[in-house]
Amino acid sequence: MSDDLLSPRPSTPAHDHLAGLNEEQRLAVETTEGPLLILAGAGTGKTRVLTTRFAHILLEGLAWPEQILAVTFTNKAAREMRERVSAILEKPVEGLWLGTFHSLCARMLRQHAPRLGLDRQFTILDADDQLRLLKQIMVAEKIDLKSAPPPQLLHHIQLWKDRALLPEDITAAHDVDFMNGRARHFYALYQTRLKELSACDFGDLMLHMVTIFRRYPEVLTQYHRRFRYILVDEYQDTNTIQYLWLRLLAKRDTQQPANIACVGDDDQSIYSWRGAEIANILRFEKDFPGAKVIRLERNYRSTPRILSAASGVIAHNEGRMGKTLRPGLEGEEGERISVINTPDSDDEARVVAETIRSLHGKNQSYGDMAILIRAGFQTRPFEESLMRSGIPYQVIGGMRFYERAEIRDGTAYMRALAHPADDLAFERIINVPKRGVGNIALSKLRQNARDRQLPLQATLQEQLAQGMIKGKAAATLSEFMACFDRARETLAKQGHVVAVEQLLEESGYLTMWREDQRSVEAAGRLDNLREMLRAIGEFATLEEFLEHIALVMDSDQLQNDTNRVSLMTLHAAKGLEFKTVFLPGWEEGLFPSQRSLDEGGQAALEEERRLAYVGLTRARERAFILHATSRRIYANWQDSIPSRFIDELPDEHVHVSEPTRKQNAAFGKSFWRRSQSSPASTTSFSRPLSVKKQIIVPLGATVKHSRFGEGVVLKADGERLTVNFEEAGMKTIMANFVEVVS
Repeated sequence: MSDDLLSPRPSTPAHDHLAGLNEEQRLAVETTEGPLLILAGAGTGKTRVLTTRFAHILLEGLAWPEQILAVTFTNKAAREMRERVSAILEKPVEGLWLGTFHSLCARMLRQHAPRLGLDRQFTILDADDQLRLLKQIMVAEKIDLKSAPPPQLLHHIQLWKDRALLPEDITAAHDVDFMNGRARHFYALYQTRLKELSACDFGDLMLHMVTIFRRYPEVLTQYHRRFRYILVDEYQDTNTIQYLWLRLLAKRDTQQPANIACVGDDDQSIYSWRGAEIANILRFEKDFPGAKVIRLERNYRSTPRILSAASGVIAHNEGRMGKTLRPGLEGEEGERISVINTPDSDDEARVVAETIRSLHGKNQSYGDMAILIRAGFQTRPFEESLMRSGIPYQVIGGMRFYERAEIRDGTAYMRALAHPADDLAFERIINVPKRGVGNIALSKLRQNARDRQLPLQATLQEQLAQGMIKGKAAATLSEFMACFDRARETLAKQGHVVAVEQLLEESGYLTMWREDQRSVEAAGRLDNLREMLRAIGEFATLEEFLEHIALVMDSDQLQNDTNRVSLMTLHAAKGLEFKTVFLPGWEEGLFPSQRSLDEGGQAALEEERRLAYVGLTRARERAFILHATSRRIYANWQDSIPSRFIDELPDEHVHVSEPTRKQNAAFGKSFWRRSQSSPASTTSFSRPLSVKKQIIVPLGATVKHSRFGEGVVLKADGERLTVNFEEAGMKTIMANFVEVVS
């Protein structure tokens, strides 16, 4: 390496790039030496600080462009940083080591690949290629792919790579209850085959570089000498191997502390499900002794009330470094957070649509409004309410509900059930799940049907009856057709909801998704299918539902309007902002999710709370939180308990809506108080009298519920009661919903 590379570039005159920074932002930019953690709250200008710091180092002559390593999580963020730095310098910047973790590791690996027996021109396999390669290996080892699904094995392998574990590192403690402990054996075979092909998968890019750094200290020393400064964005989202890679690059053998600056927000760490470790940011000061921590707490996005509400919620988390957002600019307090209680989930969607229309009538653009949901299946009622109201919308980070593959499959099953002559629907599902009907077999069936001038279902029934289909396929397809016969009998006797659920169950379609453990995606698909079954119950007949779907799918004219309401999950909303935000479904079991409550313990609950904080801080001017008294699961209604996060909102920044007459009748009394100070622009009311746990029900008391009858209180957590009802069994329910009998 040239000595010239080690000498920083002379200072370059430029305009005042520090102008407009507040005191904390300027300190973060000018603190160039030593380890630095910039705790940047939502809306505090972290991107500006990071890019200005990058430019400041260059303008002060502290380093050449190629002596700065800048790491982002997305290519979009890397492009934005490059453009902003160039704008500050007033010229393009060349030679930057700026990009995502994987792109930077790929660049390094091209130079050092031979050390691991790889060609420098190695191939990077995509997801389909990885799966195909693993299937080949498993077939060669005579593994039954049904009992050991390749996607599940690949998922475990990628998790090991994200934890920086090579095949030889896997012990019985690391292994999983899968393939009788042979998963690590196939991991080794997979890695061997990749090397033979001179190929890498996505996880290898980082794994190989960490391996090289550990095995070849001279390579690591080269990068120590090259990089004078390291900048890292979104540090709270780093996983184990990303953390190790950064530690190796930043830790020097010399006494000189590393010039590593990490920007992140522990309160916005919401990606543990994809490997992110919040502990990485929480232990920064331990990892880098003498590190300086600068908190950016001046928020330039939201009103004081929104900030206070968000801070009140997140303060309940114990695993955080601590900071409090405050307004960056002087101004009015703004509107209180509106907490709206609706009778049911359908009314919740209607209220949101009506409020959006009202705000739009007051000159707020649709593009300045967003509906942020906890789970993907929640989109359906909102999509339909928006369409009925003629409100243009877009689903961000996902497909519209009825466009999703599992919903199209479910709809095809329904069409084939209701219309045996619907060949397009039958073709879609004849081999989903796999029934041994490949393209050639389907082509022959299609030709036979044309020759006979019969629908595909009738033709298949005829071929089975005549013994024209042999072997395993004959038995599988005979059972498949029998499923339709039984479902049609059920349709006539018990109705369409039961018939469709029976068909999806007996055909193996629901089982296919239950057994797919690749990722959280399969669980999400099952949730969507449950929501579809719930939607069927809203229609008198299956024909009415199918006609409704056809009309919904034909509403493409709304997509041509660029000024649309955004509908997305809370995870997808991170980094975005809107004038008005709607946060529906704040109920126990939905948000926080039941999965996090059952399986994740305190850590999972705190991540759910961080998700609530992210949702609230997306709003600039107003936020509406909604929860429904009941939600329909399939054809039945189930009472819902308001989310604990609603209890955690500071009273002085919240108005709660009054229940409808329907709710008052259900509860037996009204427990809400109208607020006289409610702003005219919203239907807002004061907190319910029940929120501060004023209703006490003793253990062992006999209580009566309007739907479940009488039961005994076994447990009380504030107002959340666990009651053993004589007929309905064990239920968790709010004290307001029951009457003490004795």
